[in-house]
Amino acid sequence: MNGPLAPLTTADRPLLDIADVSVTFGNTRVLKHVSFQIMPGEIVGIAGESGSGKSTICRAAMGLLPSTADVTGDVHFDGQGLLGLGEAEWTKLRGRHMAMIFQNPASHLDPLRKVGRQIAQPMIRHLALSRSEALGRAVKLLDDVGIRESAMRAKSYPHELSGGMKQRVMIAAAISCAPRLLIADEPTTALDVTVQAKILELLKELNRQRGLAIALISHDLGVLADVCSRIIVMRHGEIVEQGEAGQIIEAPRHPYTRLLVDSQPGKRQFKTGWKQVEDQTPLLQIEDLRVVFPAKRDLIDIVRNRKPAPFAALDGVSLAVATGETVGIVGESGSGKSTLARSIIRQNRPAAGTVKLDGRPIEQFAGGDLLAFRRRVQMVFQNPYDSLNPRMTALEAIAEPIWRHGIAGRREALRQASKLLDMVELPTALGERKPRQLSGGQCQRVGIARALALQPQVLIADEITSALDVTTQAQILELLARLRRERALTLVYISHDLSVVSSFCQRVYVFRSGRIVEQGGAADVLTNPQETYTRELVASLHRLPGQMVERESIEG
Repeated sequence: MNGPLAPLTTADRPLLDIADVSVTFGNTRVLKHVSFQIMPGEIVGIAGESGSGKSTICRAAMGLLPSTADVTGDVHFDGQGLLGLGEAEWTKLRGRHMAMIFQNPASHLDPLRKVGRQIAQPMIRHLALSRSEALGRAVKLLDDVGIRESAMRAKSYPHELSGGMKQRVMIAAAISCAPRLLIADEPTTALDVTVQAKILELLKELNRQRGLAIALISHDLGVLADVCSRIIVMRHGEIVEQGEAGQIIEAPRHPYTRLLVDSQPGKRQFKTGWKQVEDQTPLLQIEDLRVVFPAKRDLIDIVRNRKPAPFAALDGVSLAVATGETVGIVGESGSGKSTLARSIIRQNRPAAGTVKLDGRPIEQFAGGDLLAFRRRVQMVFQNPYDSLNPRMTALEAIAEPIWRHGIAGRREALRQASKLLDMVELPTALGERKPRQLSGGQCQRVGIARALALQPQVLIADEITSALDVTTQAQILELLARLRRERALTLVYISHDLSVVSSFCQRVYVFRSGRIVEQGGAADVLTNPQETYTRELVASLHRLPGQMVERESIEG
C-alpha cells in the first residue's frame, strides 16, 4: 500500500510524474507509453485533436478512468505512487491536493443544488469546516474568481448562470481546498473570446498568487502559447513532441505539430473567387430589423401577477449581402447573431423591419414561392448531432430534403445524396452510419451536404466550427471555400472566432446586445477596429505569430 502524501513539495522534484503509461480498453490501446512531468507552479499545455489521448492521460492521473480500463506504467504525485490506490485514498487526494475542471460545466454541476453549496461541499469534506463557514468561504471564492454579486449568485442554481459563470463556479469549487495541481480539460472551448480571455487570465492569476501547477488541455495552440511555459503534443495516444512553448509554436519538429500550427485560424487565407461589383443589388437585404421575445416569468412574478418587460434580441439591424459574397457576423453570446440567422430563414417573426431576398420581403412568400425560398436559403447549425435525425443514416438525412421537396423520388434522391457525400469529401461507406457513429467533423460535413442538397444560393453557417479540432475546422473551411467558388454560394458566416472571420470573410458586422456596433472590410475592422467593443474583442484573441495581420484581397 502507498504511504501518506509528503507534506511539502520540493522545487527540484516533479509534482506530477507520468512514466511509460499505457491504457487499454479490451483489445484497444488508447494510450501508448506516455511520459511527461509537471513541476511545482508550472503551467503545461497538452495539445492534440479529439481522440489523441489528452483527456485520457489526465483522467488516468486523477484516477477517473472506468474499471474496464487496464492501466500500466507509473503515476506519481509529489513522490506518491497513485496507480493501485483504493477509492478511499483517492477520495482523500482528489479535491484536496489535486483537482480537475471540465469542458462542459453544465454536465458536472448538480442542477438541483445551489452553486454555493456545491463549492462548499469539498471544504466541508476535506477541511472539516462547518456548513456556515464553508458557505462563507464559497462566497469569497466566487468573488475571487470574478463573479459579481457573489452572495446572491451563491444562492443561484446552475441554470441561472451563463456558460462563463458556470466555468468560474467550477474553478471556485476546484480551488476551494487550495490544491497544488489543477487539470483544466478544454475549459474555454465553447466560450466567447472575451469570456475565454477572462477565464485564462484567472488561471494565470491563480498560478501567480497560489503557485498552483496547471495542466491545460486544449486544441487551440494560440491559447497554450499565451498561457503555458511548455507544450506537449499528442496524437493517436502517443506524445509526438514536447518542449518550450516558443519552440513548439515557432519551430515545430514533428510534421503533425507543423500541421496543427498551420491549421490554426488566421494562419491561412482562403481564396474568395468573389469580386466587388459597383452598384450591385444585394441578394440578401435586412432593413431596420427588430425581434422581440417575451421575458420569462419567475415564481415571484407569478405570485405578484407581474409581467416583466419583453427582451429585444435584435433592435434596428440593417445589413446587405451581395451575390457570391461571404459576410461574417461576430459578437458574444446573446448579441443577436443566431436570432438574425433564424430571422433570415423565417423561424422568427420580427416585430418590425424586413428581410428581403432579391428585393422581395420574405414574409410575402407563400405556397410555391415559399417552397422556392426554402430551397434558395439553407442553414447549417452549430451542433450537427442535434440537427440530424438520430434514426436516419447519413445518406438518408441528405436525401430527405430532395424527395420531400419533390425534386426526385426516394431512389434518385439517395443516388444524389451519394454524390453529395463525395462532394463534402466523405467516404461512401459512411453514408450507412447514423450520427452517433460519426465524429463531430463528419457529422458537420453531413449537415453541410444536407443543406446543399437543394442547391441553395444562400448558405447560413451558424458557429459550425466552434467545437471542432483545428485541423477539422480548417478542412471544413477549405470545403466551404471550394464550394463557394464552384457554386457561387453566398455565405453568411456566424462566429465568435475573429481569427476565422478575418481569414475567411470579405466583410464583417460586429454585433452587441442586438445592435450592429461596427462594420466594414474584415481585414480593416479586425486589424484596425474603431469601436471600443470591437477593440476589446480583438484584444481578447490568443494569437500565434503571423495571425491577424493586414492582408491583401485574394481573388480566385
